[in-house]
Amino acid sequence: MKISSVEFAGAAMQPGRYPRLSQPEIAFAGRSNVGKSSLINRLLNRKIARTSQTPGHTRQLNFFTINQVLTFVDLPGYGYAKVAKSERTAWQRLIEDYLIHAPNLCGVVIILDIRRGPEAEEAALADFLAYHNRPFLFVATKCDKLKRNQREKQRQILRQQIGGEPLLLFSARDGHGTDALWQAMLTLTAALETKKISDA
Repeated sequence: MKISSVEFAGAAMQPGRYPRLSQPEIAFAGRSNVGKSSLINRLLNRKIARTSQTPGHTRQLNFFTINQVLTFVDLPGYGYAKVAKSERTAWQRLIEDYLIHAPNLCGVVIILDIRRGPEAEEAALADFLAYHNRPFLFVATKCDKLKRNQREKQRQILRQQIGGEPLLLFSARDGHGTDALWQAMLTLTAALETKKISDA
């Protein structure tokens, strides 16, 4: 997808207080420091999501509108973060409320570190999304950390761990997998538009 414009469309720190947008939305979820912001920046070919070496850097839902036709939603990272348990609980409530109630959400990109694979949080998120009939796809990032002949072997191992779900490989460093991920996301947005037409 050719990116002509990216605009910060707003943020949310409390459930229900989301920007009023009309574009289809793709949300990005992953453990703290899994490379979520770097992935978003690579997809958009510009630095709009803030990256940090400190886990838990993103503490709100950030909305970015692309070409006025699609919105990316950067969710707070889950898992380890040096913040109070009460704050992590608040993030979870915020994320869950958005994932359940967002009317324009087309799907969620669940990001894994290809070297670590899925942990309990990823499995719980996938089950949560499936229960609420929210489409999702898995992306294993940082694949540049492995040699080429190791990537496919690791992909097969991770696919078994996520129950045979499709798994895309991605590298924010060299751009590997960018086109494939864009195609998968656009397929999700098209599916939502088709559903809206059939429900009308």
